[in-house]
Amino acid sequence: MAGYILQKIGYALLTLFGVVTVIFFLFTILPGDAARMMLGQNETAEQVAIVKKKYGFDKPIGVQYLNYINDLSPLSFHSTNEDDYSFLSHDKYKETKLFTTGSTATVLKLPYLRESFQKNGKKVSSVIAETLPNTIVLAVSAICIAMLLGIFLGVVSVLFKDGWIDKLIQLVSTFGMSVPSFFSAILFAWLFGFVLHKYTGLNMTGSLYEVDDFGNGKFIQWKNLLLPAVVLGIRPLAVVSQLMRNSLLEVLNQDYIRTAKAKGLSFYMIIKRHALKNSLNPVITAISGWFASMLAGAVFVEYIFGWNGLGKEIVDALNTLDLPIIMGAVIVIASLFIIINIFVDVIYGWLDPKIRTQ
Repeated sequence: MAGYILQKIGYALLTLFGVVTVIFFLFTILPGDAARMMLGQNETAEQVAIVKKKYGFDKPIGVQYLNYINDLSPLSFHSTNEDDYSFLSHDKYKETKLFTTGSTATVLKLPYLRESFQKNGKKVSSVIAETLPNTIVLAVSAICIAMLLGIFLGVVSVLFKDGWIDKLIQLVSTFGMSVPSFFSAILFAWLFGFVLHKYTGLNMTGSLYEVDDFGNGKFIQWKNLLLPAVVLGIRPLAVVSQLMRNSLLEVLNQDYIRTAKAKGLSFYMIIKRHALKNSLNPVITAISGWFASMLAGAVFVEYIFGWNGLGKEIVDALNTLDLPIIMGAVIVIASLFIIINIFVDVIYGWLDPKIRTQ
């Protein structure tokens, strides 16, 4: 089992290294002069030179790439020369020095995602720390809605198999899988937040925290979570209901179900006591994959509903060409996706030795 876990971690590190490499060259070579993007249209040659030196933009592209990898790596190497970009005593690093060899110090630190171009030099890690929890709350809420309603609708479909209720659920599920999230978000915001506002009390836009008009600080507004969570959960809900129906029908054809029928148990009791639990494996597999993808898929939903999460921050950064935030957010999302998939793979490997062998 230990070898299996190490193998998965090795694959994950290689994948993350590939993601970081693609992101660096994509956002470093294509956009142009990063120093001029930071300063705007009224920059002088002296200002551009100072910024380039501070952020290492005056170095060859290969050196910049190594500096970026060094910033992200927990175990990294830094110069003791204060004129170098990777000078050890820069405030950007919260390091623990291990040892020094000549003019190079080996340190242990948290990954450094650099600083925002547009937020007065605010650290990207701070921006992500402020917005990522809101995205996680939204993703978890959407998954819970999708899982509970999806399982319920799947069971109802089986109970009324081939009837009009079953066909209606299948039709709605197919429609839910086909409609893009951004269209659903616009439709739900307009219908429930504007047309039916006086009945629902919901707003077209709003985040988890709102500022008190009387200056009493922030407060949680849970009703703002409902519409974006439902919209984000529509597609996984449709998938879960279809999977639950198909899995439950397959389980109901097993021999032990026939034995239960022969003992005189009702169809409802057979599903409740025997079939339902054994039908959840593919559903759990789908949910684990959907949760990771939701962190990236929440971008348009958050922006349309004004939800102050990481997705909305990415869109704002794209509009202002704030490249460090875009790069840092993509790396964080990719890392979370990889971690979740490793966790699921390890659980499956622990439960089923055949997977480890394969």
